[in-house]
Amino acid sequence: FSLLLLPGCELTASTKCYTFKVDEDDDSDHTLALSVVCLTDGAKDECNVVEVIGRNHKNQEITVPVANLKLSCQPLLSLNNFKLQPPVTFRLAAGSGPVHLAGWHQILHRDDASFEEDDNDVSEEEIAPIVPAKKERRKQ
Repeated sequence: FSLLLLPGCELTASTKCYTFKVDEDDDSDHTLALSVVCLTDGAKDECNVVEVIGRNHKNQEITVPVANLKLSCQPLLSLNNFKLQPPVTFRLAAGSGPVHLAGWHQILHRDDASFEEDDNDVSEEEIAPIVPAKKERRKQ
């Protein structure tokens, strides 16, 4: 199991797309989580629409808008670790940016024997029985 913080990517008028993919021969499970989409220095006060192009459960390509940013009203959007399965493409569908995307990449190695052992090694702690409190006797 590996967790990598992505330095992110930047979408601009000259670089409108960024594709995140993994090696096809890699049999690990990969999850890409998008945390933040924000306008950066040099952005104009215009609508900047960011789309995600990926595949659905039927392996059909789908395009979903995930952010509509404008400098004067919403320059930043937190996506709360929006999870995606690679390969995935981020596209600046409208506006000239620059728009910065950041998140993390999780890799679950299927051949990692220690991961499987950890699941089966659940130890149960014994819980002490609840005993009623003793009343103190006062001397008179």
